[in-house]
Amino acid sequence: MTDYTPRPEDKFSFGLWTVGWQGVDVFGGPSRPLLDPVAATEKLAELGAAAVSFHDDDLVPDDATRSSTLDRFRKALSDTGLRAEMVTTNLFGHPVFKEGALTANNRDVRRHALRKVLRNLDLAAELGADTFVMWGGREGSEHGGGKDVRAALDRMVEGVDTACQYVIDQGYDLRFAIEPKPNEPRGDILLPTIGHALAFINELEHPEMVGLNPEVGHEEMAGLNFAHGIAQALWHGKLFHIDLNGQHGPRFDQDLRFGAGNLRGAFWAVDAVLGSGTDLRYDGYVHFDYKPPRAEAVDGVWESARACMRNYLILREKVQTFRADPDVVAAMEAAEVGRLAEPTLASGESLADLRAETVDIEELGRRSVGAEALDQLAMEHLMGVR
Repeated sequence: MTDYTPRPEDKFSFGLWTVGWQGVDVFGGPSRPLLDPVAATEKLAELGAAAVSFHDDDLVPDDATRSSTLDRFRKALSDTGLRAEMVTTNLFGHPVFKEGALTANNRDVRRHALRKVLRNLDLAAELGADTFVMWGGREGSEHGGGKDVRAALDRMVEGVDTACQYVIDQGYDLRFAIEPKPNEPRGDILLPTIGHALAFINELEHPEMVGLNPEVGHEEMAGLNFAHGIAQALWHGKLFHIDLNGQHGPRFDQDLRFGAGNLRGAFWAVDAVLGSGTDLRYDGYVHFDYKPPRAEAVDGVWESARACMRNYLILREKVQTFRADPDVVAAMEAAEVGRLAEPTLASGESLADLRAETVDIEELGRRSVGAEALDQLAMEHLMGVR
């Protein structure tokens, strides 16, 4: 039996807010005690993680204990060998952000949000993070007339441009990753999908500094194909970070452990991360953004964290075996998958040549595409019978 023990080279990372989630939902308060972020860091290292991430408020919720908490956290990183690879800012939890943060109608709120971001950029640089994720959880609306969307996008550009310029001026080695989400907690969130975020990035002053942090659940909430989204982000050179979890289709944001929910989708997501048989692959941290179920006690928290890594390693092995299977190679050839890489117009071919060509469209219409046979092979690898 294969050893699915995580290793540092697997580059697994967890947000401190994931294992630290107390099981709160709209129907009830905490079901688990508050978890010390330093203790969480030490436990994640014990389980095999290579890095952690955090919102500013996850680690330093108040200024009174900021210095001592950061000292303890730095020591934990040093003792365990873990990295703080990604940092983000909580612009959604406090009531001040109830109507938005960088895109709030109220100017004072926007200015407060920007100060919070700049302060956390300093902390991210100090701790050696590579990536600063920006999730606009409150940047949206529930009412058609309550938000000038065009002005909101202007303010979003202004906020991201300001953050980028600050990083440049300070000489920080940081890049930004926008995290798309369609809804919840707002009725409709700005930049809801990978495609929306890619278009937005093109309007920035420093688009080279800004990429994406797509999440399984966020794309699947909108009924989209996460693996396709990863592939397009890679194609644009914009997959700067990634959030893995589980989701049961277009419902609320479930944040299940990775592999739970849409297991088939998880298989193809790992395939996309690995490049889908090409050299265009993701080589950053494999970051888990999930929530241990409210029903679990603390032991279940750590079991779910362990399972996220184990499930990824199992699926990675299955994807690699699938891609190496001679029957799969033959099925792909029969389905003409590789021929899609051929230019439709040959080098030097004129449009006149194209228009002069004739083909038997009836015969082409009768051809077999071979997709079912190929897909069944993938299913059999996923189910463990090949």
